[in-house]
Amino acid sequence: MKAHDGMYIGGMWRPAAGAGTIAVVNPADEQVIAHVPAGSPEDVDAAVRAARDAFPRWAATAPADRAARIAALRDVLAARKDEIAGTVTAELGAPPGLAETVHAGLPVLVAGSYAELAASYAFEETVGNSTVLHEPVGVVGAITPWNYPLHQIVAKAAPALAAGCTVVLKPAEDTPLTAQLFAEAVHESGLPDGVFNLVTGLGPVAGQALAEHPGVDLVSFTGSTAVGRRIGATAGGAVKRVALELGGKSANVILPGADLSRAVKAGIANVMSNSGQTCSAWTRMLVHRDRYEEAVALAAEAVAAYVPGDRLGPLVSARQRDRVRGYIEQGVAEGARLVAGGPESPAGRATTSRRRSSRTSPLR
Repeated sequence: MKAHDGMYIGGMWRPAAGAGTIAVVNPADEQVIAHVPAGSPEDVDAAVRAARDAFPRWAATAPADRAARIAALRDVLAARKDEIAGTVTAELGAPPGLAETVHAGLPVLVAGSYAELAASYAFEETVGNSTVLHEPVGVVGAITPWNYPLHQIVAKAAPALAAGCTVVLKPAEDTPLTAQLFAEAVHESGLPDGVFNLVTGLGPVAGQALAEHPGVDLVSFTGSTAVGRRIGATAGGAVKRVALELGGKSANVILPGADLSRAVKAGIANVMSNSGQTCSAWTRMLVHRDRYEEAVALAAEAVAAYVPGDRLGPLVSARQRDRVRGYIEQGVAEGARLVAGGPESPAGRATTSRRRSSRTSPLR
C-alpha cells in the first residue's frame, strides 16, 4: 500500500501539524519502505476533539445499528485480507502464511464476534425493582503494539465501538502502515465521521499526549511494563480509567505423566510462532529433572524445523534483534548451555538450558 502523509481525523485524511516523519523499515532487508507522519500533541488534540464531538451521536446509536457498522467493517477487512497480509509481511516480517492466517484472518473473526455481541448484549436490564443501564465510557485512547498490528487494533477498537465509545488510535511506530489500512477500512465501511481517528507517532510524544489528554476517558495500552507504569501513573493521576496488558514470562509446566515428545514439540511451536514475538508465549518450559536431558534434546530437535524465511521471519527491528541477542548472551554468561541457534546472524533459532537443583528445570 502507499502510505498516507497525514492523519485520519474526523472522517478524512488531513495534514499533520508538524513536518516530522517516521521511517518504516522492512526487517527482512532493513530497507526503508515508507514514511508516515510523526504526530504531535496538536494532532492528538485534534483527534480527541473529533472523537468527543462524535461521541454523543454514536453513543445514542441503537446497538443493532452499531453492530451493522462493525459487521460492515469486518467485511471490508475480509475483502482486503491479501493486502493486509502483504503489508504485515513488509513491515513486521511475518512469513506470508502466518500473515494470511493469523495477522489478516484472526482480526476478521474478532471484529465479527463483536458485531454479534453488540447486537445481542443487554445494555439495559431489570434487576429487582431497578433498571440497570450499561453506558459507554466515552472517548477511548488506544495505544497498540507492533507484534500483532491489526489484531491488537481490532481487539481494542471493536469492543469500544460496540459499547458506543469513540476511539483515537496511536499505533506502534514500527507497524503504522497496517493501522493506516485499518483506517481506510473504517472509511470504506461507512463508520460515522469522528467515531474512529488515527494519529501515527512516537510513544513518548503522541502516546504520552493521548494518555494525558483531558478529553480521553479511558486509556487502553498493550506493551512493556515500564511504559505501562508511566501511562498508568499519568492516566490515574487524571482519574481516568486504564486498561493495561503488559509484559510477562509465561510458564509451560510439563508434568511427569505427560507425553514428553508431544508436549515439548507443542511448547516449541508456541514459542516460535510469530518469531517468538508473542506476549503470551510459553517462554519458560518446566520439566521434571529426571527427564531434563531428554527434554533438552527434544527441544533442540523441534527448533531445527524452524527455518528462517519459511516458518520463521526476522525480528521486527534492529533494536529488537539486539535486545534478544543480549538475552542470549546474558543467559550463557550466567551459566546456560546453548543447544541450538545463537547470537550470530541470521539468528533465527536459539534455545539454551541450565541445570537446576530443584525438582523442575527451565529450558532457557
